[in-house]
Amino acid sequence: MRPFTKTLGRRRFGAWLLPALFLVVLGSLSVGRTQDASAPDETSPLPVHLYIFHGDGCPHCADALAFLEELGEAHPTLRVHDFEVWYDEENLELLSELANAYGRTVQGVPVIFLGDEMWTGFGPSVERDLRLRVAQYERVRAPDPMARIGRTAGGGLPGAADDVAPATPAEGEGAAPLPRQERTLDLPVVGTVDLERTSLLMSTALIALVDGVNPCSLWVLALLLGVVLGTGTTSRRRVLIIGGTFLTITAIVYAAFVAGVFEILAYLSLLGWIRVAVAILALAIAAINLKDYVAFGRGPSLTIDDSAKPGIYKGIRAIMKAEGSWTLTLGATAALALGVTLVELPCTIGLPVVWGTLLADAGVSRGAFGGLLGLYMTIYLLDELVIFGAAVITLKATRLDESGGRILKLLGGAVMLALALAMLAQPEALSSLRGTALVFAGALGGTALVLVTHRIVHPASSPWPVSAKRD
Repeated sequence: MRPFTKTLGRRRFGAWLLPALFLVVLGSLSVGRTQDASAPDETSPLPVHLYIFHGDGCPHCADALAFLEELGEAHPTLRVHDFEVWYDEENLELLSELANAYGRTVQGVPVIFLGDEMWTGFGPSVERDLRLRVAQYERVRAPDPMARIGRTAGGGLPGAADDVAPATPAEGEGAAPLPRQERTLDLPVVGTVDLERTSLLMSTALIALVDGVNPCSLWVLALLLGVVLGTGTTSRRRVLIIGGTFLTITAIVYAAFVAGVFEILAYLSLLGWIRVAVAILALAIAAINLKDYVAFGRGPSLTIDDSAKPGIYKGIRAIMKAEGSWTLTLGATAALALGVTLVELPCTIGLPVVWGTLLADAGVSRGAFGGLLGLYMTIYLLDELVIFGAAVITLKATRLDESGGRILKLLGGAVMLALALAMLAQPEALSSLRGTALVFAGALGGTALVLVTHRIVHPASSPWPVSAKRD
């Protein structure tokens, strides 16, 4: 019985072994199929659909399209759907509808949609993000941006395919947010700035510096300080309060004006002709400023009109009459600063318009614009703060005479001319650090060349060198 039992046990074990092995193999195949359905392997990457809205003639858009072509060569599954919006109203409406679905506003082009993300503008940071996302979405299905507005890539869009992922990924298939590398810097006064937009930082600093040395604001500040100090006052506190109030009010009003210009240009940047129109405006302003260097005070001029000067003198006299009351003094100073800022806008409108166009063309967000505006105003006020500080310390006011005004007009005209030519002939130059440096170096070099040549050829009419005059 014992051998029989052993034989029976072996037979029973063998009888169960074959079906068990079959079930294990079948289960592993099922698991493999399930895993393949939820997470495709590297040999079968998923198609990735990307949408880009661009303007015909926009340099940043051209860079973005060239990059996407290169990216498509590295990732054959990438499907790029491009829409021109400057000259196609339907595409512009589609962009606005899609941006609203993302809870965003359109502030410029290019605009890129991929998965759950939207990018405005183009630069190294956008390149890096897109490379990472495309690689990720080849492994995990990406939500279709068009599904947010009830459409899909197969719904009549160019280059579309029918295998686009649903708007909401299935359970377990959602893409985890990719870590973004640190690319910003928090600065006092300036705020948060994007370190990769170095060309914009340089353009902002240089344009603000030239804008700050416009003769109009310097003339009014010097006149105000000269009158205050001309009364024989020895109170630095009085000079500090009056001059500080004047500068604060002018800075606030001017910053509001520059911000308004940017908001308008950010909206108009979707129109293809706006950059050309701004460049033509810059050429006209450059011509008038260069004329002022040759024939200062004759013909059309972007300076404070003579008809407005009596009102400025009246405002200064009101400040002096209110000497016994700080409330009246500060009120009169604030009223003068407000009036002067509005009167002198024609003198300085060109540079903020050009600067706002550069920022809108680059697709700068409102948050980044706030930081750049802080930088702009800080540099814009530097020269006036120097004059003001010298007056507080020495109790003497430096006056800007005609020679100084002519040189500043020449500088402003040269910078406007260089920016206008760059915007018309080679706008992509202003999107790089090197190109921006070359444009401004050309303007400064041209200014120096004119001053030196004028000094050599006809020294009697040359405004250089300028001797400072003090009251």
